[in-house]
Amino acid sequence: MVTPITKGRSFYLAFTTWWLVWIIVHIWVLREYEVSFIQSLADAFTSNLLLAAFCLLVVNNMKYYLPRNERYWYILIISLVLSSLYLFLVRTILKVWFKEDDVYLTLLRQSFYIRYITGFLMIGCMSMISLLWYTLLEQQENEQRKEEAEKISKDAELLKLRQQLQPHFLFNSLNSISALAGTQPEKARHMIQQLSDFLRGTLKKEEHQQVSLQEEIHHLQLYLDIEKVRFGHRLQTKLEVDEQAASMLIPVLLLQPVVENAIKFGLYDTTENVLIRIKADGTKKDMLEILIENPFDPSTTIATQGTGFGLASIARRLYLLYARQDLIRTSKTDQLFTTHILIPQYNHEMSHTRI
Repeated sequence: MVTPITKGRSFYLAFTTWWLVWIIVHIWVLREYEVSFIQSLADAFTSNLLLAAFCLLVVNNMKYYLPRNERYWYILIISLVLSSLYLFLVRTILKVWFKEDDVYLTLLRQSFYIRYITGFLMIGCMSMISLLWYTLLEQQENEQRKEEAEKISKDAELLKLRQQLQPHFLFNSLNSISALAGTQPEKARHMIQQLSDFLRGTLKKEEHQQVSLQEEIHHLQLYLDIEKVRFGHRLQTKLEVDEQAASMLIPVLLLQPVVENAIKFGLYDTTENVLIRIKADGTKKDMLEILIENPFDPSTTIATQGTGFGLASIARRLYLLYARQDLIRTSKTDQLFTTHILIPQYNHEMSHTRI
């Protein structure tokens, strides 16, 4: 329901002030025609109080019914009808009060058209003001509902991406634990403990949209420790994070799918040691830049593409959060695959947004 125009003291103050001024003008005009002060006062108060009442009636009517599809003839008809009713009541009341004064009654009869036009303009203007007010409020409420619906839809999609992420990683880890259980039970138990710590930390962060890069790197390190149990000395990592970048904000669990993608393409089809390099640059005040580099073999890339969930999910999340399509890109040089991510550093208000 739209907020009525009559809600609040400001409307009544402005409305009352206007009619007091108009009463004074009304009295002054009648005094210019040598109407007595008592008659002028009675005429002004009776006419303007009735006219004000009809204007309020129009305002309240517009609250419940607004002309649609440009049916503005409704306003014209309402203004004509209410102006006629207003003039009828005013003339009837004043004739009863001053029926013995022929001079005043003559003036009352001669002022018929000016009174009717004045009443029509007053009621018509109030109708248009009310129509504009309620139409704008209705549009604002529709926009607000639309934004809320879009936000709910966006948050639901973000949550879906988050829920997809954990099983995706969990299945890989459980497969690795299963493979280690028979041959290396100690490593399997250690990996289970690491996986437990990782998932516990993930659940704690479930409510937060953004965390500092330092916290995200700490959580990523748990993931890398699990992967190092799987791949042993073959997986090597190098983290380069400057002081400015460490305190910058990043969507939670954003880096893990990228690093997982780097591990998949870097280690799955080779027996050599592989170095995955993660570099974060915070020298730009309003932008956090992150590079993830891994070696790859062009001859086996197509065969190991998989579902493409990792980078696709990151691109989608970044678009939903920042409404930009240019925040992630990839490049290949020789046998090095690079993922370049940009994280805009808006006001920290986004860090309190919930999904």
